[in-house]
Amino acid sequence: MPLPRKPIWLFDLDNTLHNANRHAFPTIDAAMTRFIADALRLPEAEASQLRVAYWHRHGATLLGLIRHHPHIDPRHFLAYSHPLDELTRQLHPMPGLKRTLARLPGRKYLFTNGPHDYAEAMLAALGIDRCFDGIFAIDSAGYAPKPQLRGYRALLRQWRLDPARCVLVEDSAINLKPARRLGIGTVLIRKGPRRASWADWQIPDLAALAERWSRQR
Repeated sequence: MPLPRKPIWLFDLDNTLHNANRHAFPTIDAAMTRFIADALRLPEAEASQLRVAYWHRHGATLLGLIRHHPHIDPRHFLAYSHPLDELTRQLHPMPGLKRTLARLPGRKYLFTNGPHDYAEAMLAALGIDRCFDGIFAIDSAGYAPKPQLRGYRALLRQWRLDPARCVLVEDSAINLKPARRLGIGTVLIRKGPRRASWADWQIPDLAALAERWSRQR
């Protein structure tokens, strides 16, 4: 299916623009576990189990904490669990990151389940902050992470974007479903033959996006 001729790009961050599995996610997971252990006075092993359980049950560990432990300040949790100095010390940009962004026409926005400070720091550390017109993070949407529909709607309202012109680029297929429902174009980054019904395009890596786009034009 073709994408809009004059697109507005919405990019995910982790495992889309950089490989978060190599450093960022292990660092964040460890920090989340320490925070939960301290806040709830739990052994670290139990805190880790609770972190994962809340993630599976609620879609984000933060949402589980908000629901079951209202005394915890979400802002403190996000700041503690995203130690910026440590996270930006080791970077793993996707191959062809800067070249791909430079080759794609149109405005670009970041749409991430991470907090704004983390997203801002990562874009700067990766050297691509000037490529983006704005950041929409989990704390931009009243702590409504993807795939909650209200986060997508809030993003569109904030910048008065026409969903028919937008394209969401993601590594998570489930996060494309609400975008498709709203009429946003969808691109899934996934290797292998397994297809996702919510993806207009499926590409093996970020670098393939510019090549695919140039062929459509």
